[in-house]
Amino acid sequence: MPGETGMTSIRKKSWLLNIVRWFDSYAGDDAKMTSTEFNWVRVIPFLILHLACFAAFWTGVSTVAVVTCLALFWLRMFAITAFYHRYFSHRSYKTNRFWQFVFALIGNMSAQRGPLWWAAHHRAHHQYSDTENDLHSPVQRGFWWSHMGWFTCDASFKTQQKRIKDFAKFPELRFLDRYDSFAPLLLIALLFIAGELLASFKPELGTNGAQMVVWGFVISTVLLFHSTVTINSLGHIWGSRRFQTKDDSRNNAFLALLTLGEGWHNNHHRYATSARQGFYWWEVDISYMILKAMSWVGIIHSLKPVPEHVLKEGRHGKRTTSEQE
Repeated sequence: MPGETGMTSIRKKSWLLNIVRWFDSYAGDDAKMTSTEFNWVRVIPFLILHLACFAAFWTGVSTVAVVTCLALFWLRMFAITAFYHRYFSHRSYKTNRFWQFVFALIGNMSAQRGPLWWAAHHRAHHQYSDTENDLHSPVQRGFWWSHMGWFTCDASFKTQQKRIKDFAKFPELRFLDRYDSFAPLLLIALLFIAGELLASFKPELGTNGAQMVVWGFVISTVLLFHSTVTINSLGHIWGSRRFQTKDDSRNNAFLALLTLGEGWHNNHHRYATSARQGFYWWEVDISYMILKAMSWVGIIHSLKPVPEHVLKEGRHGKRTTSEQE
């Protein structure tokens, strides 16, 4: 039947367009991307990444591979928390164009998409936090959707350009955002080359290209992803509430250690533009410590502080605790 043939043709075009978007995220018509249905084609690279962790049984493990895994976890976590979040999303400090690009590239190597997409989506989260318009709210859609379901639908895919005009003026950032698979593939290539060089010149280290890719990229990236998105999911259901914000954001010391300070999420939702999320000395905020050190050597500057009236409010305000504590 002609109708069935037409539907088959549409499905094929949809599959092809989704595959093209693995490499060119600006392909297609953004106006049509409003569905919150699960997009199986989009999730294929995500599934492959997780399944590839089992390749560690084939490649084996070495000290250098584990060190690389942990080093890239923490380096890219810092790029996400300090730059994707505090800089691109909230402009909580300033830096020059060179360092802006360097850390955008490192953040992009996390395979959490481009800096413009990430920051624009996060700005939308703050505008609609825990309302029905917040795409990854666990309060509205449950834990698993907020943890990893939200980014598999078409509604989350496009970069909301109107929200990120301040940084979209930089062509190098637009490049990273459009071709958001470039940086992860670059990291994979660098890890493979490094592993093969070590195998040739330092065979006693017991590593090679494949092992470095599996541990340095695959396992490290999976751990990084799930650690980062705990702030979407657990950060709104598990922890304490120092400030009576309009959303259900929580402070959680464990998540703060895991994510270099992002776990002080209720603090952050009270005053989002501060470079510091651990508002008090006992709230460990490693990202802020590093940013402060970077400001001493001139890499960044003009860190926005927490206003004194907010600190005073936090000291004397009513404190509530979630049922999970």
